[in-house]
Amino acid sequence: MQIVLATHNRGKMQEMADILGHLPIKLLTLEDFPEIGDIPEPGDTLKENAFIKAETVYRLTGLPALADDTGLEVDALNGEPGVHSSRYSGENATFDDNCRKMLSELDGLSLTDRTARFRTVVAFVTADEKTWTEGVVEGTILDHKKGDGGFGYDPIFYYPPLQKTFAELEKVEKNSVSHRGKALRNFCGILEKRININSSQT
Repeated sequence: MQIVLATHNRGKMQEMADILGHLPIKLLTLEDFPEIGDIPEPGDTLKENAFIKAETVYRLTGLPALADDTGLEVDALNGEPGVHSSRYSGENATFDDNCRKMLSELDGLSLTDRTARFRTVVAFVTADEKTWTEGVVEGTILDHKKGDGGFGYDPIFYYPPLQKTFAELEKVEKNSVSHRGKALRNFCGILEKRININSSQT
């Protein structure tokens, strides 16, 4: 079984490949389909955007497609940037741009007032199935960056149970607790049942 990971984000590709690596599937990425450019994400929710990406890639490739959309929800900002997380500081924002804007917006707030969560929705589209799963992790936004790993808001997202930012976690450690890791493990359960069902019918 082949599945196309519907993203150009290399960090996401690697995390998804690591978590799904134990399944008897071949993972392709949009790097294998250079004719597919950036896919617009006009949805109002993470779920809508995840399905837009998965449905677009399925339509263009004819292969099962897996997409995720992730948002950082900051309580002091009324849940923003949420669905706009990747474009928080502008359409062509870099990870650093977004982190700088976040730190500026929260400047002066105490740590107890900087609660936030990462939320990931994973959508899977095939010829005969559309399904989705979700993962959420709670944390706090620091007032400075810590750590050199990860991507996106990882350097400022502090995870209290491990007393580290996501950018300070080892890859395996992050995957075991992250929002994307939770969503993908939930998806693995669905896919394993599908593979077992197909195997029993052959």
